Amino acid sequence: MGLLTGLVMLREWGLLPEVTRIAAPVLVILVTAVLGLQVRKGRQGFIVVALGLSALAVATLPDWGIIIERGLNTAAFIAAFFTALATLRNAADSSPAIRRCGRFLSQQPPGRRYAALTVGGQLFALVLNYGSIVLLGSLALANAGQETNPEIRYHRTRRMLLAIQRGFISSLAWSPLSFAVAITSALIPQATWLRALLPCLVTGAIVAGTGWLMDTVFKPRLSGPRPIQKGPEDSAATLLPLLFLLLILGGSVGLLHFLFEVRVVGAVIVVVPLIALVWVGLQAARGQRLRSMGSRARGYLGRDLPGYRGELVLLMMAGFIGTVGAQLLVPRVEAMGLDLGALPPWLILISLVWIIPLAGQLGMNPILAVSLIAPLLPSAEAMGVTPVAVFVAITAGWSLSGASSPFTATTLLIGSFAGISATRVGIQWNGIYTLTCAVALSAWVWVYAFVL
Repeated sequence: MGLLTGLVMLREWGLLPEVTRIAAPVLVILVTAVLGLQVRKGRQGFIVVALGLSALAVATLPDWGIIIERGLNTAAFIAAFFTALATLRNAADSSPAIRRCGRFLSQQPPGRRYAALTVGGQLFALVLNYGSIVLLGSLALANAGQETNPEIRYHRTRRMLLAIQRGFISSLAWSPLSFAVAITSALIPQATWLRALLPCLVTGAIVAGTGWLMDTVFKPRLSGPRPIQKGPEDSAATLLPLLFLLLILGGSVGLLHFLFEVRVVGAVIVVVPLIALVWVGLQAARGQRLRSMGSRARGYLGRDLPGYRGELVLLMMAGFIGTVGAQLLVPRVEAMGLDLGALPPWLILISLVWIIPLAGQLGMNPILAVSLIAPLLPSAEAMGVTPVAVFVAITAGWSLSGASSPFTATTLLIGSFAGISATRVGIQWNGIYTLTCAVALSAWVWVYAFVL
């Protein structure tokens, strides 16, 4: 995986293009073959589907070689992006400062706790990705576990976990470290992250703000008086290390993007592992830092990264299946006489907000759903909108899939912390919330595309 990530880095920076074009797809095949023998049957099923689609492409498409190569390169990028982001989580796992930040947020009094965990969930998502749910979720359970009243403990646990989840999914639409932004940027290259940042921040504000508003308006009614809870043990200064880290991360990515005109995701793949390595060194005692950095790097590549083999196979195959499957679908859709261009543009954009989370209910990973749907859409020019408008619609639907689909990591993690099924989290806990957000986001997508 380390070699594959290095090849993708070179490709993103325009170095050794011929070497990376050939070597990256070959490595994807080798990595998938090795990891495929070590994952459960459900993950192996994705490999079987990928092989079936490849055979169908060979049999029916004249340019099958180019299409399969494109699918393998998509899988390579996804694997490299995941590998790079996981280094930051690995460094944060051993950071006392990060744990203190999470504890400070979870110990906020009831009037501020939901908002604090929602905003904190966004910030932690930039550093830890899905690890933010694990860290904040464990701290939330520890905080709620101190409550002796079971009724209050249940409501506190539920509200804290939902705040963490909704904070996380609200970052998917705008964070340059999210798969939603990375994949959508690749599918709609005319819509760069910088151009889409402002409207996608509005999307994130709608997703987070709707959760806060519903939590405030629909507070649970208790059978007894509300207890008085003490405030956090630490001050707001506890958050400074996290904010400083994010400032370094954002500044470094932006600087490389502007100086070298490399894609933002290409800068992320390079910057994040370097920051993680330096962070690991700073956690060690003086005189031991180089040794610690080397030891942690070897442990990450040899022990920690193979532990993600299930996630890697799922994500890589979702990207491959979506890329190849879309090229198989396009001629069949045209043969059936279905012309999406005949639909009103507003209907196409708003449908994306709903179709992506609905596909999640059927077990489709957002990467797979978006990779399949995006190539079928008319061009932004044909719809009379900007590419950024399509970007905003796709990432809005992606965010809602993270709240409602019982097959996504967010609902699975929240369900495991709450001791309930992911289906209950997605449908019962987040059902009305998802519908409310979908209506609000539909209005926002229409306003941005046709008014602003």
